[in-house]
Amino acid sequence: MPSRSSTRNSRRLVILTGLSGSGKGSVLKTFEDLGFYCVDNLPVGLIPSFGELFAEGEEIQRAALLVDAREGEHLARLPGIFRRLRRDYPISLIFVEATEDALLRRFSETRRPHPLARGGSVRDGIRREQKLMAPIRKLADLAIDTTKFNVHELRQFITKRFEQQARRPLLVSAVSFGFRHGVPNDADLVFDVRFLPNPHFVPRLRPFSGKDKRVARYVRSFPQTGEFLRRLRGMLTYLLPHYIREGKSYLTIAFGCTGGRHRSVMMAETVARDLARAGYDAKVVHRDLEKGAA
Repeated sequence: MPSRSSTRNSRRLVILTGLSGSGKGSVLKTFEDLGFYCVDNLPVGLIPSFGELFAEGEEIQRAALLVDAREGEHLARLPGIFRRLRRDYPISLIFVEATEDALLRRFSETRRPHPLARGGSVRDGIRREQKLMAPIRKLADLAIDTTKFNVHELRQFITKRFEQQARRPLLVSAVSFGFRHGVPNDADLVFDVRFLPNPHFVPRLRPFSGKDKRVARYVRSFPQTGEFLRRLRGMLTYLLPHYIREGKSYLTIAFGCTGGRHRSVMMAETVARDLARAGYDAKVVHRDLEKGAA
């Protein structure tokens, strides 16, 4: 069992803050898609408690906490809290900002009031927030100026910077199903594997599912199976990096046979295993396996 110190050293906690309208929400969403456990607007006073619970737990490896102007005067406590936490935990502070003109334009486009305007102009709110945030910005490990970023470029920047720390740049679900029960409505890619030889018609194999080695060996023994897998691997090798680059975080690949018990199950198991070897976070879902047994 890992010691308390080794457990802490394996964690990564990020405090995300910055100016209103700078794109902090988009950055937090990108962290979430990268596999971080994210909390929006956690009260400053609860950060030490969260840090201790986070470091002692085993389920969450990485977390990102968004703290912003909604905290008001309580933000003044953040620098001291951050310094204390840094002595005990692997923690980073990221500050997101933009030029005054860019922030003015964004608030004008969204027609939202600045949280610190207090009945004054948006410009007054921006300058009040800049003054409030100045001590926090000095502590930042990374300051991100989003002035020239659009949403997609900002996402790409964060992903490129932090994806080496992320466990899930893309979560892939390999789903098996039977066409007689309908096509999964959440599938991104659907492959019909009914062209493969059907173990259902082999009496010694019929009682078993595609998870059984004997069934898998039978399906693999035909040349069309190997050719299909070879072509599929090539296509996925090409597609998945492009999906990640475009910001896709979840991909569902569905394999269908007649009943969802033999060929589709074997194919989903094989593809998920291949993707895991390639470094993707892949899981298997056999939607109709029990229906096929019935």
